[in-house]
Amino acid sequence: MSTTDAPKKPRETDDVPVPATLRKSLKNRHIQLIALGGAIGTGLFYGSSESIALAGPSILLAYLIGGFAIFMIVRALSEMSVEDPKAGAFSYYATRYWSKRAGFISGWNYWFNYILVSMVELAVVGSFVNYWFPAIPTWVSAAVFLVLITAANLLGVSKFGEFEFWFAIIKIVAVIAMIIGGLAVIIFALTTASGIKASFANWFTVGGGFFPNGLMGHTDNGWTGLLMALVVVMFSFGGTELIGITAGETEDPKTTIPRATNDIIWRILVFYIGALGVIMAVVPWNTIDGKSSPFVQIFDSVGIHAAAGILNFVCLTAVMSVYNSGLYANSRMLYSLAKQGNAPAYLGKLNSKGVPVAGVLTSAVITAIAVVVVFVWPEFAFNYLMSIATIAGIINWTMIMFTEMKFRKVVEAGGAPEDSDLAGKSGQEALDAIHFKLPFAKVTPWVVLVFLALVVVLMCFSASYRIAVIAGVIWLAILFVAYQITQAKK
Repeated sequence: MSTTDAPKKPRETDDVPVPATLRKSLKNRHIQLIALGGAIGTGLFYGSSESIALAGPSILLAYLIGGFAIFMIVRALSEMSVEDPKAGAFSYYATRYWSKRAGFISGWNYWFNYILVSMVELAVVGSFVNYWFPAIPTWVSAAVFLVLITAANLLGVSKFGEFEFWFAIIKIVAVIAMIIGGLAVIIFALTTASGIKASFANWFTVGGGFFPNGLMGHTDNGWTGLLMALVVVMFSFGGTELIGITAGETEDPKTTIPRATNDIIWRILVFYIGALGVIMAVVPWNTIDGKSSPFVQIFDSVGIHAAAGILNFVCLTAVMSVYNSGLYANSRMLYSLAKQGNAPAYLGKLNSKGVPVAGVLTSAVITAIAVVVVFVWPEFAFNYLMSIATIAGIINWTMIMFTEMKFRKVVEAGGAPEDSDLAGKSGQEALDAIHFKLPFAKVTPWVVLVFLALVVVLMCFSASYRIAVIAGVIWLAILFVAYQITQAKK
């Protein structure tokens, strides 16, 4: 699976047949909110406390750096999605422009990644329900939400888009309300529960200043600092690549995909940097210990003592959103893999509404089995299976960047899709005609790949993430062997 050898001739489109039978029903507002919802989840509402503890106020720089890398990854994916909008974007493009092996690894890696993510989200949904209804067993909550979300995905892609639209609206309103409330406290310089007046100056005067743990340092609790926080930050951005998955069912991908992609930058600025910046101006960063969400603490600081209940509802919708989008992405990935010959043919069939029913039901059943594993062996599931899920995100982003470089080589050789505006063009003329170009495309992929490699190295310094690196190597080996076995049977 060489990353440097350009194909001697463009791969024929017929090598990767994808019938145009999926419904192009997702409107601009759906894509915008799906992309936004993908970047806002429990990682922000609860996980941000871990990253703040590692880096203090300098976590804002970590989100800026990580956000730039994610933006370029999504730009690379969107460059291909605009010219060749297909379901199962990562896998299809890897197969079409790289190799069938690359498509197999990319597709199954992403599918399994979302199975594991969905598994954990469904496993914790019961804890949110128990906040109001403690007598309901957690497995019952998981089962009910699994059935409801699965049923919603069977109704058609437009219904999926509507669900995601409203799930995202709830999360957005919660974050904006927190920012507005926090800004009001800062503007009036009110003294909060900590006894410290709310001010942006607190970034530099509380708990050791803006860089309390430096770039990287070691304490009794392990490695800390801005660089170590990058590991946590990158995983919180998982889900932004959903833009590429939706391209095959978007009404006007040439307009909608670029708009949604470019908006990622301000989402990161507002919903991560803006929100956490306000939180640390109101709540001293060294009092954010992870026992409760930073969002709960700031709501308490502005006098809304029902914060825990409000955030519980928001997190419940966030969990449903993750499973909803995960099931959608997985069913389209199985559909694409089946069309490539990298998955059983039955997964490539659509119903009258253009829904890959077999893909939806197969993913739902596997997720249900995985949830049972979580309830029976929770320590095993969270310590080992989720390690694979975390590194799978890095593998996915890495393959997107390599595939984008392969895509450009094929386009330059005159192998652009026949229904693309690039058809019939070659050389620099074809590259210049790309509708939504990755900025500085000759160097950007390599910069991003070096950054992702740095994140993997940093993971080795953390006991909780080191196992993810080991699991990632084993997981890649399994995928390579699985591909060889499936090819040997043909």
